[in-house]
Amino acid sequence: MEMQQFYYDNKIVKKFLYATIIFGVVGMVVGLLIASMYLFPGLTDGISWLSYGRLRPLHTNAVIFAFVGNATFAGVYYSLQRLLKARMFSDILSNINFWGWQLIIVAAAISLPLGYTSSKEYAELEWPIDIAIAVIWVTFGINMIGTILKRRERHLYVAIWFYLATFITVAILHIFNSLALPVSAMKSYSAYAGVQDALVQWWYGHNAVAFFLTTPFLGLMYYFVPKAANRPVYSYRLSIIHFWSLIFIYIWAGPHHLLYTALPDWAQNLGVVFSIMLIAPSWGGMINGLLTLRGAWDKVRTEPVLKFFVVAITGYGMATFEGPMLSLKNVNAIAHFTDWIVAHVHVGALAWNGFLTFGLIYWLIPRMTKTTLYSTRLANFHFWVGTLGIIMYTLPLYVAGFTQASMWKQFNPDGTLKYGNFLETVKEIIPMYWMRAIGGTLYLIGVIVLVYNIIQTIRQGQTIQDEAAQAPALQKISTKRLTGEKFHPWLERRPIQLTILATIAVLIGGIIQIVPTIMVKSNIPTISTVKPYSPLELEGRDLYIREGCVGCHTQMIRPFRSEVERYGEYSKSGEYVYDHPFLWGSKRTGPDLMRVGGKYSDNWHFNHMWDPQSVSPGSIMPAYKWMFDNKNADYTDTQKKMEVMATLGVPYTSKDIANAPQQVKEQALKIEKSLYADPDFVKSYEQSKKEALARGELFVPMHDREIVALIAYLQRMGTDIKIKSVTTNTQK
Repeated sequence: MEMQQFYYDNKIVKKFLYATIIFGVVGMVVGLLIASMYLFPGLTDGISWLSYGRLRPLHTNAVIFAFVGNATFAGVYYSLQRLLKARMFSDILSNINFWGWQLIIVAAAISLPLGYTSSKEYAELEWPIDIAIAVIWVTFGINMIGTILKRRERHLYVAIWFYLATFITVAILHIFNSLALPVSAMKSYSAYAGVQDALVQWWYGHNAVAFFLTTPFLGLMYYFVPKAANRPVYSYRLSIIHFWSLIFIYIWAGPHHLLYTALPDWAQNLGVVFSIMLIAPSWGGMINGLLTLRGAWDKVRTEPVLKFFVVAITGYGMATFEGPMLSLKNVNAIAHFTDWIVAHVHVGALAWNGFLTFGLIYWLIPRMTKTTLYSTRLANFHFWVGTLGIIMYTLPLYVAGFTQASMWKQFNPDGTLKYGNFLETVKEIIPMYWMRAIGGTLYLIGVIVLVYNIIQTIRQGQTIQDEAAQAPALQKISTKRLTGEKFHPWLERRPIQLTILATIAVLIGGIIQIVPTIMVKSNIPTISTVKPYSPLELEGRDLYIREGCVGCHTQMIRPFRSEVERYGEYSKSGEYVYDHPFLWGSKRTGPDLMRVGGKYSDNWHFNHMWDPQSVSPGSIMPAYKWMFDNKNADYTDTQKKMEVMATLGVPYTSKDIANAPQQVKEQALKIEKSLYADPDFVKSYEQSKKEALARGELFVPMHDREIVALIAYLQRMGTDIKIKSVTTNTQK
């Protein structure tokens, strides 16, 4: 049989690997910075683009899409070529994929600190960047599928099944969750409202973890673990069961993030059932990975690459057992909104994604530079310091989560909350936050050691070049099943059919859950007293989104006695029908704000935003002093926002929109007048006015400043329905 000569494209792998390392350091440095803000809330006082609310989504995006994303592309581009015995379909598409992805990351690094955000978890980037993501992702898919079609290997190996499922599902999730109407070049409103937006977001959010952080890494596991151990995959049959059951079941599990919320019960219960079922395929994959190392345990003790792989697969098993457990309603009632969830997420991120990536880097770089790793001792040091970092990061946060849940739910014999002041919980868990910061520092030290080790390895090796290879051309593949051939081996020869079946498998769950929630109006009962936000309140809500307040505060009171006593009447689905996007939040670093409207005076909110510790001693909330200087957006922006909201179904009339400037001014002047009730405000305000005029500067009246719009929104929250009186102190 005639052999064909060709070259594997190693240069594109090198680019993605280098980007992985660089952005890994950046993402983890930002993570350590925001962990430090829990201990030193004034660390970046007065610097808007370094505030916690803006940096948190930068950290998550940097780690997920820059670090893990680049690692995924590096691993796929390396393994796919060798599994298919073919160079990538197009070098041009490969480079568009690389440079386009890096430009998207840079755009995120610029836009998020500037406050351009949709506020959706793991999908915060605004609409122009969302479009760019879709284009680059499709470019990657075309390149991958083109390579599959020109392959020289008859059957598609299991890793490729996971790569295909990743491409299909991430495209579907991203497009549907990102549907929005633009207001301006960097501002949009979600096409969905309230409960529907929450369901679509967590259908995306849960499955972004599943199909961006899990399925591609399972594909990498199926390729690199056998390669590093020089052992075959433990069970081909188990890999088939693992793949199909995982991609079918995973897509249903999103609603378990919304238990006890205003989401309809049937959707919540579906999420619980399928989440529990996820244990089987997830652990099937873990067992397949670990048992692939059978007979190679002596090698595990000496090879740092295999050590990283073992802990990565174990971390995957731990996280995918804990996830279904957290979907049980009685467990979720304790864990949700606490630091337990943060610990759970980081077991997966630091162990599964981080350690598998480190093992991949340590295995690939020496082979591509045709040398040995510069220092096995340093790699082993990285392994142990990283493992210790994971333990010191996660265990204290589990303790913090249990502490929060316990304190929030305790009552005195007379029926009052034992810890009525939210700050009592915050103060109790500060030691755990210190331990978390120390653990994160250890993990980062390990990454810095990796950087040094890899630089030295590259320096002692050869320049990374395309690798010569040869393989016989693939003969025409029969579409018919051969005599005695089983269905799945036949399917592995038919990439189009395999892709179609995978698409059907992942679409079924999403369609059954989302379509009824959006299309059947009875699922979201309306409440006659719920009205759209006033123009000034709408502006204030956008400022709340810009500053990332949803990262620390929820707007979802669950029907528990402890929450109703602490915050007020539990949340109703009809209260959110005009919320584009929803702002239910996922963690309570501060108290829930669903019923905060009318609880405190305008002056309290004013002072709280200027200096949180002045009204709430011991608070870890940062100050937002720039909002006291910034002029609010001009009225044409407000009118444009209302027009877009009206297009989305919010009942703003043409008269409402035309009168928006006057309504903004009237409501803002009322708030400004109420602020004069505080003599300290009058004194400082008048003094600043005199000083500005004396310098010849333009003085911005208080009613035109951003802080007034934010106060308007805070005072509106939860006031549309009659609520239970709350007497406990819920200050942050």
